[in-house]
Amino acid sequence: MHKQIPNIFTLLNLVFGCIAIVVILQPGLMLSVDDTGQQTVEIPQKIFWASVCIGIAAVIDFLDGLVARALKATSELGKQLDSLSDVVSFGVAPGMIFYEFLRRAYAGQPNGLDVSVLWLLPAFLIPCAGAFRLARFNIDDTQTHYFKGVPIPAVGLCVASFPLIYWFSNKAWLIELMVNKWFLYAAIIILSYLMVAKTPMMALKFKKLEFKKLWPFLILALIAVIIALFLGWMAVPVTFIAYVVLSLLLKQSITS
Repeated sequence: MHKQIPNIFTLLNLVFGCIAIVVILQPGLMLSVDDTGQQTVEIPQKIFWASVCIGIAAVIDFLDGLVARALKATSELGKQLDSLSDVVSFGVAPGMIFYEFLRRAYAGQPNGLDVSVLWLLPAFLIPCAGAFRLARFNIDDTQTHYFKGVPIPAVGLCVASFPLIYWFSNKAWLIELMVNKWFLYAAIIILSYLMVAKTPMMALKFKKLEFKKLWPFLILALIAVIIALFLGWMAVPVTFIAYVVLSLLLKQSITS
């Protein structure tokens, strides 16, 4: 029975991913009229709870591996189940966040509410790229101490920060950036490419704790704390960018 405990954790990851999708889909865009009689369109504030759900799913995703190793209950079933859960929590749910933000970006334009769904479909490149990356990971035995391509949970957390930045930032330019369609399209393309690329990326996979292996992650933690003090939730995408840059700079040492 104890061998199923890690799988229960993995399924909890999936459950929170499903809840995130429900939260995103329930409200839809809200129409309102301001004091001047001008109609405005807004994303309901409830969507930021989807970000919280994705964050919880990420914590559970990290814990299920620790629990599996602690109980010596790693299995091929657990590996496949983990990937299936990750596609939902860090692929489909973030894809839906992009979908809603693209709707908001177009809704701010004349006749934007009637935008063709074809302009919103690029949002689903995220779950497609994530599924491709996970499928490749599952049949690749060489990724023992590093990743090929950015892991899907990192992308999921990066996207999950967008609603939090949008509602809790006091920087007007950041809020406007979150609903700029060209920024959203660029983010979708870049994040999708980073997942399917075979570029070596750092991973928290160590046989023993060594400073020479840990220092890049300590730097990332320091960056996250410093940026959070000044730009709040913007620390998440900034740390994500720092992770990618550090991985590229340390490419040789990562694979050795």
